[in-house]
Amino acid sequence: MIEPLLLTAARITTFDRARPLTSASGFFFARDERLYLVTSRHVVIDEPSGHFPDRIEIEVHTDARNLTRSIGFSMLLYRDGRSAWRQGVDAGGEIDVAVIELDRSALPQPSVVHAFTPAHLQRSLDEVEVGSSVLIVGFPLGFHDTLHHLPVVRQALIASAFGIRFQGRGYFLTDARTHRGTSGAPVVMRSAQASTATPALPWKLLGVHSARLDMGNRDLAQDESLGLNCAWYADILLTLTAPQGRSARTLSRP
Repeated sequence: MIEPLLLTAARITTFDRARPLTSASGFFFARDERLYLVTSRHVVIDEPSGHFPDRIEIEVHTDARNLTRSIGFSMLLYRDGRSAWRQGVDAGGEIDVAVIELDRSALPQPSVVHAFTPAHLQRSLDEVEVGSSVLIVGFPLGFHDTLHHLPVVRQALIASAFGIRFQGRGYFLTDARTHRGTSGAPVVMRSAQASTATPALPWKLLGVHSARLDMGNRDLAQDESLGLNCAWYADILLTLTAPQGRSARTLSRP
């Protein structure tokens, strides 16, 4: 039996038409009857770096007993000139999280997908102490089990006060060794007591890994990287997957 947590993650490749651009991470989130792919907003568009893909592709397992079987599933990022993803903004500015609704009927049949749900979101902030151990499930530099199409897991620690917006932004910090390609990975903590709503996936979804955090004035010759990362609070997914979230929006095609 494969650990269900590993089947929540999806390796993402971005494309400009047929030209591959970048590799990233994502994960599945289900709400009611709808299924979403969650990743970092800068995976699907990043104006400062000139990153403007027009589609993404993920790998989907098609056989629960033979994980070597998978198929690529492609999704357009724009429909009728508007972005197919939803992104959020709050009082602190843009939130580096994006969700794309997946058409279940268009997915390969069968599809082996495990998804987080609203029941996996952390409700009580008191249960997450600074220094708590968490996992980041993703595809650093695109690295993964290429035979079974599975992600790898990094151990991390909560490095800032959980529940407090670090420097007024909607994220907390983790202390972990991360790389490019991990953007969009879920940050999870083992549930102390699995609820009846989450027996098959006994994890709490705390955040969405975004990027490494560094000091702009660090002396590259004398000072090592901080080794800290930004993780956006996962409760933004309730807004982004709501039928008409007030703080969720789409973009026109650049």
